[in-house]
Amino acid sequence: MDEGEVREFVDQAQATLEASPQMDEEATKFRLVIPFIELLGWDSRSTEVEPEHTVRMATGKTKVDFALQLGDTPVVFVEAKPARSSLDEDSIAQLRSYMRQELEVDWGVVTNGKSFEVLTKGDDGRQEEISLIQFELSDLKERPDLLEILSKESIQSGKSDEIATQIAQAGEAILHLQQNKEQVASDLNEVLLEEIGPSVPLDTQAQATEFVDGLISALEEQRRAIGTTSSPDEEREVSTPDVEDVQDTTGEYVIKITNGDTAIATFADDNQSDAMAEATNYFIENHDLISVLEPLPYVPGRKNALINDQPVHPDGKGEMRTHRELTNGYYLFTSFNKRDKKRHVQRFAEKCGLEVEFEGGW
Repeated sequence: MDEGEVREFVDQAQATLEASPQMDEEATKFRLVIPFIELLGWDSRSTEVEPEHTVRMATGKTKVDFALQLGDTPVVFVEAKPARSSLDEDSIAQLRSYMRQELEVDWGVVTNGKSFEVLTKGDDGRQEEISLIQFELSDLKERPDLLEILSKESIQSGKSDEIATQIAQAGEAILHLQQNKEQVASDLNEVLLEEIGPSVPLDTQAQATEFVDGLISALEEQRRAIGTTSSPDEEREVSTPDVEDVQDTTGEYVIKITNGDTAIATFADDNQSDAMAEATNYFIENHDLISVLEPLPYVPGRKNALINDQPVHPDGKGEMRTHRELTNGYYLFTSFNKRDKKRHVQRFAEKCGLEVEFEGGW
């Protein structure tokens, strides 16, 4: 995320708010929210940004203000509120309900142009929408990295999932220490007394409590710093392993295919989609996956083809804009979050009578 561009956006947004503090929702969308979306790397003039996206609810249909899409698959919902209003629990609950209806939408942000709250779905299989971070427009000058988690590049590469996991883990540790500070300090004090003896001329209980407070502060600082690291090196190609052969591969995202207790192939890449494609190629070439899935296109959900013999979705109605070309002229749709990529690879393995393990960044 370019710091200069972020600061320029903040200056312009603050000037707009100062000139028109009572903007209604439509003006807020046009003057503040669309520039915010573009700052994240999404092209508002293309089909990447779909305004008034229809969401099917149990009682009918409703619309979310913006759906940010990879290919024709929505992955982020943006709900706008008037600049003259404040974000409240009803605003958050509304966004949660929209996200709950779209299985592939793992990210959401609600904003009035001044305040921002980012939601994500938990990575524990419950699909529960949790509030991950909240920030103000003014925070972005000092912390432009806060936007990294919603950037198109991070969503597409899977980096957003990694950042979210780290933030959530740090948050859980902070909450546990805050709720159990006295007990943790007491346990720590007992360890100190066992090591140095009770006669030391020092209030070890006070020191232990101070240590826990310092640990909480350090975790909070670490949580704020998460996401500021540079992007991985350029993606690199990894050759398809030989049949029934465990490969000595390197890469952040590791997929290990097993037959019972025996590992028969291993794939690794610094890019999630490429690792997914390598494993899928293995299933096609060595375990006849296509014959199991035929007739193509293979559509496990409602509309998108996961594998097809041409880079389009059913009936040629939509191009696979985010895909990998597989062996023998097949195409793999890859516009999924990390959890769904794992789920689809696991499903392919099961159809071939195999099992799969995920290591590294997964």
